[in-house]
Amino acid sequence: MTSESPGPETNIAVKQPASLRDRALARLQRIWRPSGTAVAVLLALLVTWHVIHGQHGLSVWEQKRAQDRALQREIQELQQENAQMRQQVEQLKSDPEAIEREAREKLHYARPGEVIYALPEARKTPQLPTK
Repeated sequence: MTSESPGPETNIAVKQPASLRDRALARLQRIWRPSGTAVAVLLALLVTWHVIHGQHGLSVWEQKRAQDRALQREIQELQQENAQMRQQVEQLKSDPEAIEREAREKLHYARPGEVIYALPEARKTPQLPTK
């Protein structure tokens, strides 16, 4: 006896329509990887921008370095000026000729019988920058 009806031993693959939940999950899995990559790239760009232009970024650091170099030059110039002034003070303490020269130049003192002529200082004309 041969019957044409399938028995319990026969497997027939029947595709059932996927449920809404399964379809949504499959779609999320397909979208998740590219969107996750996009978010990671966006975060990397944001961190890079912050490192360069942020409050404590590279551009601010470079400005601070330039400011530090300028202040170091100014300190050196002031130290040299202080050394010259100390030397001048020591000369004024010990050298009578230096005292007399300073009194004549700065204070316009004169010896008895001398006449001092004071000329106006020369005007400084602004110079045009040369190319």
